[in-house]
Amino acid sequence: MSQGPVEPVARERLALLPLSHGRVALTDGFWSSRQRRNREVTIPYGIAMLEQSGTMENLRVAAGSSTAEYKMPLFRDSDLYKVLEAIAWERSHGADDAHEHFLASSASLLAAAQEQDGYLNSYVQVVEPGRRFANPAMGHELYCAGHLLQAAVADTRTSAHPSGSPSSLGLVASRFASYLADVLPREQAGFVPGHPEIETALVELYRTSRDHRLLDLAADLLARRGRGALRWHNFGASYFQDDVPFEQATAIRGHAVRALYLLAGATDIYTETGATTLLPPILAQWSDMTSSKTYITGGVGSRHQDEAFGDPFELPPDRAYCETCAAIASVMWNWRLLLLTGDGKYADLMERTLYNGFLAGVGLDGTSFFYVNSLQARTPSARSPWYDCACCPPNVMRLLASLEHYLVTTSESGVQIHQYFSGTVSLAGGGAPGAGPLELAAWTDYPHGGTFALRVVDAPDAPVEIAIRIPSYARSISLTLGGKQLQLEPDDRGYVRVSRAWTAGDELHLAMPMRPRAIYASDQVDGARGCVAFERGPLVYCVEGVDVEPGPAGSGAGGLPGVSVDPLAPVGESPAVDIAGERVVALRLQGRLRRPGRPDWPYAEDRAALERAGDGSAGGDTALEVQAIPYYSWANRGASDMRVWIPASDASRASM
Repeated sequence: MSQGPVEPVARERLALLPLSHGRVALTDGFWSSRQRRNREVTIPYGIAMLEQSGTMENLRVAAGSSTAEYKMPLFRDSDLYKVLEAIAWERSHGADDAHEHFLASSASLLAAAQEQDGYLNSYVQVVEPGRRFANPAMGHELYCAGHLLQAAVADTRTSAHPSGSPSSLGLVASRFASYLADVLPREQAGFVPGHPEIETALVELYRTSRDHRLLDLAADLLARRGRGALRWHNFGASYFQDDVPFEQATAIRGHAVRALYLLAGATDIYTETGATTLLPPILAQWSDMTSSKTYITGGVGSRHQDEAFGDPFELPPDRAYCETCAAIASVMWNWRLLLLTGDGKYADLMERTLYNGFLAGVGLDGTSFFYVNSLQARTPSARSPWYDCACCPPNVMRLLASLEHYLVTTSESGVQIHQYFSGTVSLAGGGAPGAGPLELAAWTDYPHGGTFALRVVDAPDAPVEIAIRIPSYARSISLTLGGKQLQLEPDDRGYVRVSRAWTAGDELHLAMPMRPRAIYASDQVDGARGCVAFERGPLVYCVEGVDVEPGPAGSGAGGLPGVSVDPLAPVGESPAVDIAGERVVALRLQGRLRRPGRPDWPYAEDRAALERAGDGSAGGDTALEVQAIPYYSWANRGASDMRVWIPASDASRASM
């Protein structure tokens, strides 16, 4: 059986093991529909956009088959590599001749563009020939190389080539990796890659090829950080995570995507080498991120100027950057930490990020995107069909294509379900050494419903443990086996565990109340003070201006700026609201609508007088029922203003 995206070789430090490629299949439900849309709509659209944007033409120029002008930015090669990785993971969902033709032709193009010594980077080869590794801070050479290596790993692991035989794309990547393993430790011994990503890729290619030079190089590149070598204009060493040696870092900082990719790579290196000095800073930075630098959506990165983490509790909703790529990097890092520790808190953060911070980045049509995922839009905002800097859309494609790999693990005791899905699980050994096969069928109505069911299709003779994560928000659960209630509570890692000798036909049913929850932020989060947000199940909700009465003439927005809600009032539910063809559970919030005017001066000693001065209509403060929709679904009905954190009405603030 072929392998998945993360396949550790050294397993003695792992609490859990990933399942091989094809062992989990999504067959129905929420995530299956998104995988299908990704396959049928988003990936073909991405292939077309690679051509339209000039990405493919750049490589043709590098290969000598075109004389077109080079299209910036200089890291366009990576967009192709992410799409190729998505195509490779998609193979398990069914053959697609058009996808396979594109992958094969792309591999041939890359082979033609590659230099004889193995080097491959269209920008350097076309625009700055002879200047390899001349721009460590912003050149993105190893960032592009990393995505090439990961695409090749996916292609090799999912193709029909003989075991251990690299695919054609794998041959290109192996030549480049061998070149890097020769050059970087010697001629480029001082080179520090400004954008981490190569670290995880080198480790994964090592896991596939067993070429120990690649693991050594990944560890070497990590050890080079902390000398302050990386600077670019007003971006200092901390922006590049180059201000202190990795082992001394306790705070997560700098460019969010860079930071998270580096931490994922460091976690991989620790997993394979056991370097004891790496684990404390990895865990310290996770705690720093989750305690004071993560948005309610799971998004990270609060500063637009440098796409970076801010100070503790610097989480402004309207200026949130929350790049889609950062959400994806967070999922990938948390998956590695989950494998390492078996602690459900990492799966909890994965869930929050997947359903909110990540999923908002792709429209329900599959062809529109958000690069930035703010929690408040003051003016009508719309999704984009693509970006000149198109790192996010192809990244969405590769995560959705491989999503089933991030849901289930195994161990000597049995199988662990970390995320709810409808599909199948097949374990050759039931988790336990010497045990027979274990096959499960799963069904859920999550995230809009709170039911998850597992049916045993085939079971070994020996007892096997089935562990199911219970989300931290779930205050009460009902778990039944064959219709009989089990008196079980989640353990200290967040899982209910049922161990027994299973027989075909056994059924576990989990039910969780999906009550709406009013959520408050710490007073240290200035941007959310006096406001309230709402969650239901794993979903964060928002209010769109299109669902509120129009604002003042000429404002271009709904009446959202004048909306407040009462978090103490009962919250209603509308179970089948249509959002661009998808049915969602919407919330009905009780609030007030004040139509604010524009006072001559927006400050005063007397709040009441200020409000009267700014009120453009007599009796403008009226009761209002406000519809809230899942955050991931906003901006799918046209451009709109929006907010997640909603001002609490005056009457309720005294209780906050």
